Amino acid sequence: MTAGSMRITVSALLVSTLVLTGCGTNLNPLNWFGGGTSEPRAPVAENDNPLIPERTGLFSSRRDRLAVYNGTAVETVTDLTVERVPGGAIIRATGVAAVQGIYDVRLTPANEDEVPEDGILTYRLEALRSADGARAGTPASREVTAARKVTDRQLAGVSRIRVEGVTNAQVSRR
Repeated sequence: MTAGSMRITVSALLVSTLVLTGCGTNLNPLNWFGGGTSEPRAPVAENDNPLIPERTGLFSSRRDRLAVYNGTAVETVTDLTVERVPGGAIIRATGVAAVQGIYDVRLTPANEDEVPEDGILTYRLEALRSADGARAGTPASREVTAARKVTDRQLAGVSRIRVEGVTNAQVSRR
């Protein structure tokens, strides 16, 4: 390969890279997960209680008692951001709680194995509530944020990431 043809090849690759990253297509890796969009939340079945363990066995009761997280869903999910990082992505959700005095905010998986269903990886934005939580205060004083890292293996086959609150859900499409 001559120096002239090498220069043309490198120039063509550089121009095509700039054009590809500048367009809003699905081929652009920077557009794989954009900002979240709001959508209504599906109703939850009355007999679906995530606090009741489904597993039984000799050692499961102790393990379940240690691993139980008694968080309740945050009222509204206001923002969802998925940022690509080496080896996976970081899912960051922001919401507004109904009361002040919440703590230990988490993104909890909708299913135990944290696997996508129909290409949708679903989480709930949950928090623990203090005993003296009051409804007073501005929405900014009740705003909470939680993040969770997921691996490339967990993202295999995922077309959407969904984070649910009590009144709505935010969805980020790939």
